[in-house]
Amino acid sequence: MNKTAIRKAAAALLVVPLAVTACGGNDPGSSSSVIKLEFWGWAPGYDKSVERFNASHKDIQVTFNKLPSGGKGGYDKMFSAVKAGNAPCLAQIGFESVPTFLLENALEDVTGEAGSARGQFIPWTWNQVSIAGRTYGIPVDTGPTALYYRKDIFDKYRIEVPKTWDEYAKAAEKLRQADAKAYILNLRSVDLAGLAWQNGARWFAAEGDTWKVTVNAAQTKQVTDYWQGLIDKKLVNVTDEGYGAAWWSALQSGKVATAIGAVWLHPLIAENAPGAKGKFAVAPMPQWRAGEKKFGNEGGSSTAVLKGCKNKKEAVEFATWMSTNPDSLKNLIKVTGIYPAATAGLSLPEVNTGVEYFGGQNIFKVFAEAAQNTDTSWQWGPTQSQFGADLTDAVNTAYSGKGTLPAQLDVLQTKTVEALKSKGLKVEG
Repeated sequence: MNKTAIRKAAAALLVVPLAVTACGGNDPGSSSSVIKLEFWGWAPGYDKSVERFNASHKDIQVTFNKLPSGGKGGYDKMFSAVKAGNAPCLAQIGFESVPTFLLENALEDVTGEAGSARGQFIPWTWNQVSIAGRTYGIPVDTGPTALYYRKDIFDKYRIEVPKTWDEYAKAAEKLRQADAKAYILNLRSVDLAGLAWQNGARWFAAEGDTWKVTVNAAQTKQVTDYWQGLIDKKLVNVTDEGYGAAWWSALQSGKVATAIGAVWLHPLIAENAPGAKGKFAVAPMPQWRAGEKKFGNEGGSSTAVLKGCKNKKEAVEFATWMSTNPDSLKNLIKVTGIYPAATAGLSLPEVNTGVEYFGGQNIFKVFAEAAQNTDTSWQWGPTQSQFGADLTDAVNTAYSGKGTLPAQLDVLQTKTVEALKSKGLKVEG
């Protein structure tokens, strides 16, 4: 997308002005020598990075307040605080939700304060916090994806690690033949966007002043047709809620033999399935065509500056430090499970070493390959909160047997177009 198109898209985004009052920190003219900033987020480990920053910056002090994750109420609380004029300066915002926050006029333009930091980050991650050449936060991490698999189960039943999705389906059949109570995967935990991204889908694109929506285009249809086939053959589980107690238990017992997810999933598996220590390994995502190297991304986040912040310079200073400081990165890699957006983070030993839980495998080499071969042109739409809820409804309807994934994709397409139009945006789709 050229810059002119992006500018027009940004203008279309910013159609809902909100009256806000300055908030989120000390008045720049205050006599206080210490600037106090508030930071809202939910990721484990963020509080430890804040502690490290406070210990080394006496003139800026940050307070981290933990919220529910964005989709579980955190974003709603942020929007409410912006509207009330008492939002914090800093907020954890996923890449996918930055356009939504812009649509709601909930972000500060920090281009002037953040511009010099741009060169410290992987270029495509900077694009995720910028629209029309204006910047609204600092990238923290990306979400390269891979296949987590139970090596002991694969070895026991002589199942080859699949290199293609066709081979994955055959592995699913072989596992079910060997153990009628086992599944290759719990599909409820899998991010459909990441799978579509891998296959070259483009769900949203800003063209001039129009948003083009192609959620149900051929690339995503191929993905949903594939998984619906596995559902119909009862080769994947769709009954246990993803990341719930039953899901973790099935992974630990081996009744579910693989998980598809981003790098940040690895510490969660270690924490919630301790009995499977040494039994898991990580392999590249299966490909649609043999020999290809195409990957999707799941997640990725920023530290954004919310509307009304009176201390933008200090807010950006903290956000940049958290994403680039070696001590902070080591903490976030270990505790949060991030894959750094900062280029300096990619050379740290913590992202190039064996992981005890995974039998000493250097799993980060797998994620590095995925990160290097992820299509960076993917764009999120401007009503992500509503879109995320509609996407969840669509897949849950299919998993419950009340519909199919391909059919629900068409329903999602219609809902998404209507949602964008309701915001006064020009839409094609």
